[in-house]
Amino acid sequence: MTTPIPLSAMGAPMMALRIFADVYRHLPAPTVSISTVYPDLLELALHDDLDGFEIWCEALGIPSRTVSHGVQAGGRTRVLKAETTYSGGRVRLIGYARIPAPDGERSRAEGVS
Repeated sequence: MTTPIPLSAMGAPMMALRIFADVYRHLPAPTVSISTVYPDLLELALHDDLDGFEIWCEALGIPSRTVSHGVQAGGRTRVLKAETTYSGGRVRLIGYARIPAPDGERSRAEGVS
């Protein structure tokens, strides 16, 4: 059995989140994640909001050249990722957006009318 880490081990990402809630309260609200697996990491995910992802990158001074691009869900979801350090810990931004099906193609999720 492993010894659980104390809440204080997550101090850096929690401090960053407190600062963001004050300084960047006007920015789009992301999904927030802090985990015992990576206690020095604050993850901010923006779903269906790539403009919000870019706004956060700009606010945190993350250069666009460091943003990685990918796809998932069988090519139906675009994923942007960027990482920086803040308040002694890491901050990872993730942006997700649906990729529209090509003209004439329908996804199973759209169903048949």
